[in-house]
Amino acid sequence: MLISDELWMTEAILEANKAARIGEVPIGAVVVYNDWIIGRGHNLRETTFDPLAHAEMIAMREASIFNQAWRLSGCTLYVTLEPCPMCAGALIQSRVDRVVYGARDPKAGCVHSLIPILNEQRFNHRVQVTEGILHEQCSALLTHFFKQLRANKKKNHIQGV
Repeated sequence: MLISDELWMTEAILEANKAARIGEVPIGAVVVYNDWIIGRGHNLRETTFDPLAHAEMIAMREASIFNQAWRLSGCTLYVTLEPCPMCAGALIQSRVDRVVYGARDPKAGCVHSLIPILNEQRFNHRVQVTEGILHEQCSALLTHFFKQLRANKKKNHIQGV
């Protein structure tokens, strides 16, 4: 683990907190190139009614616009939760060099948990992976969010809302 991995994951956590503040699942991502953040994103699926508005996708789009190229060679994506199949595929397609994530996603993660897409040897690009950076903080964001969501549903059900 690099000290800078913790620094950049902290930035991804700040993005996740932005998502939480607007009622989105708290997942955040940043794309780093040469020690500069060139893309930021947090979940916006509910806000934008867009199934593609994952934190990783938004951060990669922003980085591509910054680079004025779809290839993100030399970049590292930091994300608070293990990428899903769509985002794992986008990592390969965009030629990101490395992904660093905080918490595993046992329900949709496609780096290690369900289908290790990034390990598929038939793809033309390999993405290096580092997992578990600031795992406790990343997991706590999600645990707190879903605990609150369940409590609000229960409260609304009791009140007849």
